Amino acid sequence: MDTPPPPPPPPTQSSPPVNWDALDALVLDFARSDRLLLPPASPSPPSSPSSSSTTTSSSTPSPSSSYRSRLLIRRARTALEEGDVDAALALLRAHAPAALLDHRLLFHLHKQRFVELVRRGTEADREAALDCLRTALAPCALDAYPEAYEEFKHILLVLIYDKDDQSSPVANEWSIKKRFELAGLLSSILRAHLQAYDPILSMTLRYLISIHKLLCSRQGISSPISNLTERLLFDDRDPPAVPQECSLEAPPFDEVDVQALAHAVELTRQGAVDSLKFAKGDLFQAFQNELCRMKLDLPLLDKLIHEYCIYRGIVEGGSHVLPGLQSNNESNDVNFVDKQEDSTETRIDFEMTNNQNGNCSTSDTSHHDSWSRRLRRVRSSASGQRRRKRWRGRVDDLDYGCETPLDANKHAILCSALDMDEVDMIVKPDLMADTGLPDSRCNQDQKYEVILEMRDLTRKGMASKVVEEINNMDPDFFLKNPILLFQLKQVEFLKLVASGDHGAALKVASTHLGPLAASNQALLKPLKETLVTLIQPCEDVLTKSVSLPVLASSLQIAMSRRLGIEEPQLMKIIRTTLHTHSEWFKLQMCKDRFEHFLKIDSLKEVDPSAGSHNMSKVLTDECANGSSQITTCSSGKVLDEGSSPQESSEVTCDENAILKVMEFLALPRADAIQLLMQYGGNAEAVIQQIFS
Repeated sequence: MDTPPPPPPPPTQSSPPVNWDALDALVLDFARSDRLLLPPASPSPPSSPSSSSTTTSSSTPSPSSSYRSRLLIRRARTALEEGDVDAALALLRAHAPAALLDHRLLFHLHKQRFVELVRRGTEADREAALDCLRTALAPCALDAYPEAYEEFKHILLVLIYDKDDQSSPVANEWSIKKRFELAGLLSSILRAHLQAYDPILSMTLRYLISIHKLLCSRQGISSPISNLTERLLFDDRDPPAVPQECSLEAPPFDEVDVQALAHAVELTRQGAVDSLKFAKGDLFQAFQNELCRMKLDLPLLDKLIHEYCIYRGIVEGGSHVLPGLQSNNESNDVNFVDKQEDSTETRIDFEMTNNQNGNCSTSDTSHHDSWSRRLRRVRSSASGQRRRKRWRGRVDDLDYGCETPLDANKHAILCSALDMDEVDMIVKPDLMADTGLPDSRCNQDQKYEVILEMRDLTRKGMASKVVEEINNMDPDFFLKNPILLFQLKQVEFLKLVASGDHGAALKVASTHLGPLAASNQALLKPLKETLVTLIQPCEDVLTKSVSLPVLASSLQIAMSRRLGIEEPQLMKIIRTTLHTHSEWFKLQMCKDRFEHFLKIDSLKEVDPSAGSHNMSKVLTDECANGSSQITTCSSGKVLDEGSSPQESSEVTCDENAILKVMEFLALPRADAIQLLMQYGGNAEAVIQQIFS
């Protein structure tokens, strides 16, 4: 019996638009912030932080200091998870002494140090444990917090109860889980203290995935990307940082801020208030603190980023990794996101996706030869030496001890590679000859080079050359993708109009645009609007009518699919979660207060021009007919409050009434709105009815 098909994805009115250039910027910021790329050959002046920074405060740490602080946190966390409290304390004293002024944290550290000393079991360690009691733990218990002294007396029981006794009153204190809880708490405190927040992309993914999971759960929808999201974002979080006693008498916070924070990161109201207290009332700092408590699978995220960077031409392909040092994306034999690693190795003959039915016609063979000739041209040309960035991978734990230290041979290779001039790495191809990579990996890189060259030519507006090159390689390509041909010929037409050559422009329209529109009624309106430019010419007619970056991305995706190159998993995550983000805030009937902070609005901000919007409808219809990976270019902005189609036109809910119902009844915003609609927008009536 055949396996039943998977449940359908959430219904959508159209394929959600994504600004892939904005995602490129976030991905590049992530890779630079975590030093996943090789440094440039010569130092360049530091870039303006305005492009990637989300705040304008003069106290914002530089990328290098933030990176060092995050390494410090990771190192201290690792030490605590391994039970080495002395190492963690030494790191804090050396690099973050102000954090130890938090007596609550210091008490927890000394308490765990006492347990670890007793756990070791030697006579010397027992003496050290007693000394820790007298000189550190007891004095700290007196002024840490009100319950600390009782906890101090309770922890003394570890001296007489065995660590393996699961029925003892201190079984919880003996638990290894305590190490990880304390490590998480320390990370939360240090992160806020050092302003060492993760890159924006990392926080954006946490936020979008958490909303996606919440919407799917509440609506009873099966997520089409659950195999990714469940692995990438863990369910458990680090413990929250507790505000110190002196800040407990903070002034009352705006209820709008409290509810926004509580529902953005799934906190109770009291949890949101405590988070705001710890952040001294700064909503966005509290938001960052809470987002960074969510745990991501960092090795998997690195894999997603690397795959995306290769696909988009941000970094060199897989055959350009450092010699002798395997990228994180190829280590540990991880089953990466439903992809078989050998699938790319078996597609070395560059067969067309639609020719996989076994038919090997003479035409197919000639197409194969055309692609092969083009790939050989790429191999011998300088187009493959574009000085794209080179992937280094995550090697930051060379700076401190870890469970599996890099061996000396790989360390030497890495250091020599980091010191190597970038020009040398490009002009000496023999350096990469002994990497042991299969020929199929190099062939895969050749595919990318062809596709990226066509994409770059499209971005420059060289539409006629793109059509000519693709037709030479694969005469059937535009038969399968007529919408792309229409748009490319539209660009060619508009360029001719802008240059004043109306005769040549009309020839393009009659030869190509007209027949294409005749076979697809949806193209008639864009054709008419394109022809109008003949009587209303202007210098920027091309940019007003067509978005070249969007067209270039659409062409790249179609060519990749034709060559058997799968869409990066990160693109699937972003496209799906952006859609559910929009749907979620339609239900909330408000705008997302954090979407600008996390650059979500930039990811949705695709060319809003009229011409682009009309072509968007055509591309969306094309997507529905099987080309689901075509990039659309319609505006995807979240509706303003009150403009959601799901909102009743008869009842307008006052914002204060919504907040009052949310606060008193501890309800999500959408549920509060539904109740208010039933009672004519009267918050008092809703509350009275519930409590009666």
